[in-house]
Amino acid sequence: MTLKTILLGACSALALAGMASAETLTIATVNNGDMIRMQGLTSEFTAKNPDIQVEWVTLEENVLRERVTTDIATKGGQYDVMTIGTYEVPIWAKQNWLLPLDNLGADYDAADIIPAIAGGLTVDGKLYAAPFYGESSFIMYRKDLMEKAGLTMPDAPTWDFVAEAARKMTDRATGVNGICLRGKAGWGENMAFLTAMSNSFGARWFDENWKPQFDQPEWKNTLDFYVNLMKDAGPVGASSNGFNENLALFQQGKCGMWIDATVAASFVSNPKDSTVADKVAYALAPDTGLGKRGNWLWAWSLAVPAGTQKAEAAQKFVSWATSKAYLELVASKEGWANVPPGTRSSLYANPEYQKAAPFAKMTLDSINAADPTKPTVKPVPYVGVQFVAIPEFQGLGTTVGQLFSAALAGQMSVDDALKQAQDASTATMTEGGYIK
Repeated sequence: MTLKTILLGACSALALAGMASAETLTIATVNNGDMIRMQGLTSEFTAKNPDIQVEWVTLEENVLRERVTTDIATKGGQYDVMTIGTYEVPIWAKQNWLLPLDNLGADYDAADIIPAIAGGLTVDGKLYAAPFYGESSFIMYRKDLMEKAGLTMPDAPTWDFVAEAARKMTDRATGVNGICLRGKAGWGENMAFLTAMSNSFGARWFDENWKPQFDQPEWKNTLDFYVNLMKDAGPVGASSNGFNENLALFQQGKCGMWIDATVAASFVSNPKDSTVADKVAYALAPDTGLGKRGNWLWAWSLAVPAGTQKAEAAQKFVSWATSKAYLELVASKEGWANVPPGTRSSLYANPEYQKAAPFAKMTLDSINAADPTKPTVKPVPYVGVQFVAIPEFQGLGTTVGQLFSAALAGQMSVDDALKQAQDASTATMTEGGYIK
């Protein structure tokens, strides 16, 4: 055997030993554009951390929520990093299902996280999830179609104006829908939109004594307005459309307006993906003059479940993916307009981002305007703008979402949907001991 052969064999053995000793992180995430981009950049992380490998589990939003909830509640241990939201973090942290993120590194600068976003991810002074992107919601609209309709979008429109504009912009012959709104059933799909919308109509899920409020006129007004507007100006099959489906419709030029997550702004204005990129403008979510706008507050965040055996490596990844350096990495490859928004104050003070992202100021204004502690016109006993921060909401919100999606599809009347929502909510709250 030659010396060269011996040396090659030794190198191969060392390489195999290194691979064998590398930890593999399994990361569960949602199939949204920013997360898909993160996956494409994972080699940047593994190059700096050769002892860590990454495997991705990428799922549709409703499926992701179901899988990670089941896994963490049963201590299944399938995932080392989970993509979860503002709803789950405080509930799961209080049940000791998440590890506090106390090892993100000296240069992480947690103080730079936007206070409104950090507040929803912090329990007893500890950060339990790091925001990958933060969002509120606002109106994205076609300037050319608005002008064609003979209207001018105010910066802060009413729902009546939005409805008038949507009907005038609708042109079935050319496949243009005046408005695209979520209809897909799910507590984080149609109910995120409808709960935020209902806040602006003066509705609430529960009164101060946890009594469900779907039998009150404010919810009737909300759901009637929504169903009639979508019937007149929405796309066919709207009851199956969530965030990604409406994003595709808007990018294809089939929506005059879209009220949804502020994070979508970079996608609808990106000429690589959007056929109407140069025709998009933005406005605040609508109101009815009662003092609340129909905008929500959310952060898709990375958290480390308490059951992982790879906590140190998991926090290294979380730190990398939610750092200032990651924003700079995305900017270097995709441009500043395409960095994950809504997480760091320094991003909104960056002149390059302000110049590249015409939606930046309105995004930050919308985030700061949403108040989870006072989400509705009337008093409520719960926290959360587009959700109710109690464990029962995940199941109840999905049940109500299915009823409202059926009403949108014409499978039941608005009155029937509201009655069944009231009955389901009353049963849930009674069983949970909230009401007697």
